[in-house]
Amino acid sequence: MKIAFDGKKAARNRAGLGNYSRFVIRAMARRFPDCSFDVYVSKRGRNALSEEFAEFPNVKVCGPTHPVLKHFPKLWEMYGIPYELNRSGADIYHGLGNELPANIGRAKRTRSVVTIHDLIFLFFPYTYSWVDRHLFNLKFRAACRRADRIVAVSECTARDIVKYYAVRKDRISVAYQGCDPRFRTRCSDVEKEEVRRRLGLPERYMLSVGTVEERKNTALIVRAMREVPDVDLVIVGRRTKYAEYVERTAAECGVSDRLHILSGVRTEDLPAVYQMAGVFVYPSRYEGFGIPLLEALCSGVPAIGAVGSCLKEAGGPASLYADPEDASDLARKINLVLSDPGLRKTMTETGLQYASLFTDDLLADRLMEIYRG
Repeated sequence: MKIAFDGKKAARNRAGLGNYSRFVIRAMARRFPDCSFDVYVSKRGRNALSEEFAEFPNVKVCGPTHPVLKHFPKLWEMYGIPYELNRSGADIYHGLGNELPANIGRAKRTRSVVTIHDLIFLFFPYTYSWVDRHLFNLKFRAACRRADRIVAVSECTARDIVKYYAVRKDRISVAYQGCDPRFRTRCSDVEKEEVRRRLGLPERYMLSVGTVEERKNTALIVRAMREVPDVDLVIVGRRTKYAEYVERTAAECGVSDRLHILSGVRTEDLPAVYQMAGVFVYPSRYEGFGIPLLEALCSGVPAIGAVGSCLKEAGGPASLYADPEDASDLARKINLVLSDPGLRKTMTETGLQYASLFTDDLLADRLMEIYRG
């Protein structure tokens, strides 16, 4: 079988959709060595992507060959890819980042698949510009209409697609994301202490990972800290204007000295940062899946999420879930985890068992089942 992927996000995004795209391509190439995989990307980032997948002889990074559109990368991404698919004879084209070429139907013998990650812009429209919000809506809706099959990264996202885009449920398949295998590897005490020293981490802390933005609801953790004594909060993620609100909230609550916001933390340092945390706290109001919760479980850290979204799918029965609007409820759950060694042990063991359901091979097998369906 010849499978083609949209490689734009894999080449240009170092986090988020880029991580997902690279994860899927690697998992499929490793699991199915007898299949061939073409990754389509315009000139920008092509060399780096070729190096990324150099270990896989069945992965080929392909650029534009259309005699006209190869000179116009954006137009090629929108209209030229079906030309490449017809030339290569691909069986499947998978748009990994919420979109498909506008004329994907011209690839006559190629079935099209699109992954829809979330519809955040519909739930939090004020966090997007008018242009981005409407562009995303047009792209996502069109991709759902054009695709032969839609992949949702959670049951929650699948329900949202049905509700907001009037897509039949039988056109959608759920394929859960995995996370970087490095989170399943235990760091040595020496490695952890070196990371602690270099990042200036406190001795005892709870952790939250993700962009510091309103949707992530980080200020709720800060408000909960008034009822959680003797433990710091470390937030790892890119700052937005909301980070200033989080810091103002910390000052109003008298906990500024216990708040640490770290941006630019290296990916290779994250496992140690997770593994030294007493509890992972992620009260996000809306997620497509919630990879940081899964990373915490893989790291052997008890986790607390929030009700109302898809986080129970990522955190499973091993985790606790708080009301995303109730700081006292969150504080009670944090104190419970930090003060009860038996509960921590149970949550850690059950969490590792649940995380074992999200491996590269299981994701690859699920996607191949969708491709062949």
